[in-house]
Parts: sequence; structure tokens; C-alpha cells
Amino acid sequence: MACVSIATAWIYSACRSTSVEARHEYSRHAMGCEARIVLYARDAEAAKRAAESAFARIEAVEQALSDWREDSEVARLQRAAGLGPQAASADLRGVLERAMELSHATNGAFDPTVGALTRLWRRARAEGRAPSELELAEARALVGARHLTLHADGRIELATPGVRLDFGAIGKGWACDRALETLAQVGIDRALVELGGDLACGAPPPGRAGWIVSAGAGVEAEDARLVVAHCGVATSGDDAQGFVLDGERRSHIVQPSDGQALSDTRRATVVARSGADADALATIVELLGERASSGLLARLGACLHLQED
Repeated sequence: MACVSIATAWIYSACRSTSVEARHEYSRHAMGCEARIVLYARDAEAAKRAAESAFARIEAVEQALSDWREDSEVARLQRAAGLGPQAASADLRGVLERAMELSHATNGAFDPTVGALTRLWRRARAEGRAPSELELAEARALVGARHLTLHADGRIELATPGVRLDFGAIGKGWACDRALETLAQVGIDRALVELGGDLACGAPPPGRAGWIVSAGAGVEAEDARLVVAHCGVATSGDDAQGFVLDGERRSHIVQPSDGQALSDTRRATVVARSGADADALATIVELLGERASSGLLARLGACLHLQED
């Protein structure tokens, strides 16, 4: 879900390019994790300017979607819950539209209004105690599509005070897509953008079939390499953000139907047409399981890679 939700999908360079296009790599902290941009360009200064623009685009997405920042657009929208439709940026509107399409496709298993529950489990993790049945019931009452309206004029309405949005399962992928678009707008097509393991990539490095990424962790990383281009890749599981509560290992991913943090999850990597879809689908696989999610993945042209236990 959030950028703390997965382990980094390490990117490897298999060989040096002999093209006049040189490899440039940049990184900085964004959206609670390391943001990484790798691109190929002929001019170092132009490459640096392009990367700065891409990082600025990521910052704009974070300012729109963050549920940690009190001054974010999401925070403003939540404070206006119950007060009618509110103006929304293209990022907030766009990511909500895609999230709700996936919510409908999964009968609500994937739900951007799950924020009340994810906040409850964050507190439970910090306090070392599981939420009570009353706490879970109160949070579940604030989750569901009935609380959210996307108006035709572009405005967004949260009907119920206390509803919280959570883009942890799609926001990083969305930001990677937008940053990759920013690079393409200045003529840089051979690029990869990664946020904490979620990534979007364009054309491959010169002379190569694709970017080489790993769908595994630990000893399996070397044997789980994928060659990808013009797509998004995301991994979900509890290896990075899992925690133990009352003797049971739990995931950061919360099931909207019963409010429970998942247990016994597997590391799942999804390759999809966009970073946003890959990000969301990796979480959907955890929520629904491999068999139940297979039809949706097929319809969206996505591929699943599961790491064996």
C-alpha cells in the first residue's frame, strides 16, 4: 500500500551502454521513502534539469495525496467532509477515479476510503494492542463507496465527517507514472522512476531489451529477475511492513470487509501497463488471493509473480 508497504525492487545494470546517451541516476526522499530516477540522455545538464522536473512532479502528487501532511489536498478535503462538493486537482481526481474503478471491479475489496481502518491499525501497532471490536466497528462504518461522490464537474464530495482516504495502495505508482510523463515531455524516453520499490519505466536502456528488475527478495532475488519496458512494476507483502501483534504476524494491508489487518501474506510482484495499476493490483492480489484476482489481472493485461515461501 504505502511506500512503506513493500521491499524495494532492486534495479540492476547488466552492461554498459556504448551509445552516446549516458546513464544518469538521481535520488532523494519523497513520499516517505527513497525516490529514484534513472535516465539516459546525451547532455548532463539537460538530464539534471529533467530529473529536477520529475522530482517536482512527485512532490506535487505527494502534496495532493498525502494522508500524513496536515496541509495536503486530501487533508483539506477530509476537513470539508459533510460540507458538500469540493474543488479537486487533476491528480486527486484522476487517482480517485482509477481507485474507484478498481474498487468496483473488486466489489469493494480495494477501497480508497479505507483510511479510518489503516489509521486504527497504525495506532494498534504503535501501542502494541489489537483494536477492540467496538473500534473496528466504528472505523468500518466510515469505509465504503457510499461516502464518496465524484461529481461530473470535477468536484469531489465526502458525505460523512470522519471519512479518511488512503492512497497507499496506488499513490506511489501514480506518482511514478506522472514523473515518467514529465521526463517524456522533455524528450527523455529511456527512463525509470522508482518510489520505495514501486516503479514505472519507459523505453529500455540503449542496446538492451529492457530494464532488469527483481521480483524476489533475499536468496531468491537473483533468480527472480524480470526484463521490462513501457510498464509499471510493484511488489506487495509483509516483509517490509509486517508486524507481530498478540503472537501473530500481521500485514499493513487491511481488509475493508472485516477491518482486520491481513495475516499470512505472500510477496507478490505485478507487472502492469502503468505504475498505478501495478501498485493497486499487487495489493488486490493480497486481498483477494491469486485465484480470485486472476481474472482482473488478465483483463488489465497484468502479470503476477509470486515468491515461494
